[in-house]
Amino acid sequence: MTAPAFIYLASQSPRRRQLLDQLGVRHELLLPGADEDAEALEATLPGERPEAYCARVTGAKLDAALARRAARTLVSAPILCADTTVAVDDLILGKPADEADARRMLALLSGRGHRVITAVAVSDGLRREAALNVSQVDFAPLSAAQIDRYVASREPFGKAGGYAIQSQAAAWIMNIAGSYSGIMGLPLFETAQLLGKFGLAP
Repeated sequence: MTAPAFIYLASQSPRRRQLLDQLGVRHELLLPGADEDAEALEATLPGERPEAYCARVTGAKLDAALARRAARTLVSAPILCADTTVAVDDLILGKPADEADARRMLALLSGRGHRVITAVAVSDGLRREAALNVSQVDFAPLSAAQIDRYVASREPFGKAGGYAIQSQAAAWIMNIAGSYSGIMGLPLFETAQLLGKFGLAP
């Protein structure tokens, strides 16, 4: 099998670009157009467990990206999609809608453990491979003042669960069991394994 020269990354996350660079994988962005409702893909279904939700949303993003590549008549190359979900028990914490929502999420995370679930899926249009990484993160108790300062920094916005592990929130993390890169948004071990199936082993 001839290795593809690059992959498409169907994600706006700068962290995922950084992590692919860390693997040495050349990539080009394949982002939704103005006619696509990308946020609608992230709607939850009643009673859906966080792991199932994360895998389903990633698959839906991949389907949309494959259709996008075809509609734009782009050069054929594998497409990588990912989605990260933060869960407290079976409660899914998405991206905060506003400051009050960010405070609510951080208060829920304070002084307890939560799961960070990242699904990754790759397809070249002929076949599809997927993986799911689940990490456990334990937060120290947070004061209202700490939460207010973090929300004021604007760091929670656009991030599942209202925080980023590579931000000042790292000072609150007492323990991690799992994948640091997965918590950032792209588990490198699983990603390398998937890309290897398409001839792109780092």
